[in-house]
Amino acid sequence: MAVMITAAVAGASGYAGGEVLRLLLGHPDINIGPVAAESSAGASVAQLHPHLPQLADRRFAPMDADTLATADVVFFALPHGASAALARALPATLPIVDLGADHRLADADAWTGYYPGQWAGTWTYGLPELPGARGRIAESLRVANPGCYPTGVILGLSPLLAADLVEPDDIVVVAASGTTGAGRKPSGALLASEIVGSMAAYKAGGTHQHTPEIEQALGWAAQAPVTVSFTPTLAPMPRGILATTTARLAPGVGTDQLRDVLHDAYAGEQFVYIAAEGTWPASGWTLGSNSVLIQAAADAHSGRAVVVTAIDNLVKGAAGQAIQNVNLMLGLDEAAGLTSTGVAP
Repeated sequence: MAVMITAAVAGASGYAGGEVLRLLLGHPDINIGPVAAESSAGASVAQLHPHLPQLADRRFAPMDADTLATADVVFFALPHGASAALARALPATLPIVDLGADHRLADADAWTGYYPGQWAGTWTYGLPELPGARGRIAESLRVANPGCYPTGVILGLSPLLAADLVEPDDIVVVAASGTTGAGRKPSGALLASEIVGSMAAYKAGGTHQHTPEIEQALGWAAQAPVTVSFTPTLAPMPRGILATTTARLAPGVGTDQLRDVLHDAYAGEQFVYIAAEGTWPASGWTLGSNSVLIQAAADAHSGRAVVVTAIDNLVKGAAGQAIQNVNLMLGLDEAAGLTSTGVAP
């Protein structure tokens, strides 16, 4: 009988941490070990996550490095800026995937322009479908999970930039996210009476913290500096992201070329799908899955490529991708504990 791996989850009381727990319950090779939280320490896990009755006898442990270190691998599902100190307190040989932003950015100036506190350095960027990423992730003990908005945008546009089908200096992203993307902390702006039947932009005008992360990864694909105008919006739904990205087309590029490059880039991928021609992704199609749905078209009128991507922000945008990374780090089946099939209706 194979020896089961034990995983600890730090920040398990939040939405992303709860999603890690949900997916781990179905993982064939990983058992749930310490489940830690800050303000919820001592509370019943099922009290905050009643959809996880399998954990009804468990309570949240304090956020203690010695407790977390008893596991074989640790998931950080902590607020931005909270991971770095805890990572330093854990053994350097302990594999960690950080779902927060602390270790995503390679440029200290990019961090200080968008986040509080000091830059903590960079870890391996954990977006497995990027060229060469799987090998780097498999060799790493510390991996930075991408942000939810960046995941869909980067996967949708990177192949087109790498193939020189679009220009890198005028990229516009407008994306809608479900309310779980804002976290579990109570907020008046997230009351049902405020969001039901309404959509709203937030952190517009180049102020959203995911902007430098998107520019960083798209710059790797373009091998040139990239400029992104990013406008996030809040949609009246619990989970899901629908991102629409446009970029200036290179001369003579049409829809067939865009779709051919995307098909070639993701041929054989388990979690990235190019939608049928003429079909545009919907966020609900990815519900509960680790999938990314992509569609692209050339807008001849404006001379721009239009790329639409859909993901579940809590799965491929957070917990599912983190488990995908851990599977690679530990030499497991990359898809273990994950599904590419959404739930509908």
